[in-house]
Amino acid sequence: MIDLGVSKLALIAVVALVVVGPERLPKVARMAGNLFGRAQRYMADVKSEVNRQMEVEEFKKFREETTATLKEVENSIGSTVQEAGANLSDQADIFETNFENPPLDEKEVLRKSKRQGRNSWGVRRAARPVWFKRSAGIRTRVQSGAARMKRFHHSAGK
Repeated sequence: MIDLGVSKLALIAVVALVVVGPERLPKVARMAGNLFGRAQRYMADVKSEVNRQMEVEEFKKFREETTATLKEVENSIGSTVQEAGANLSDQADIFETNFENPPLDEKEVLRKSKRQGRNSWGVRRAARPVWFKRSAGIRTRVQSGAARMKRFHHSAGK
């Protein structure tokens, strides 16, 4: 960059005053300031554009590297899954040949189905809609005896 000291700037100002004249010197200085500002903004735009292009190139390079790494990981996982699948199928063949399913007891199956099926009193009662429970006067919330007593005493006191 050009090294301008105070003495050089004073010399330039004196020469400009003699060449341009005192009447037009403010206009010329204003125009020179505007041109200098435009030049600075242009240089700043060029620098930012160059930086942006460098960042884009770095990002593309990073994206390519990560894509390659992800493909490698995907391939290694795929091969591991294939190996595990082959091992499991071999183990399943061995397991199926060594064991048989035990026979089912009909009485136990019937007993379990009655307990867990729709015949259960709790299941049938819970399956009723809330609007029906309210209209029929069936409790919709479980409340302890102490809480019912408190509510009863509270409403009886009014």
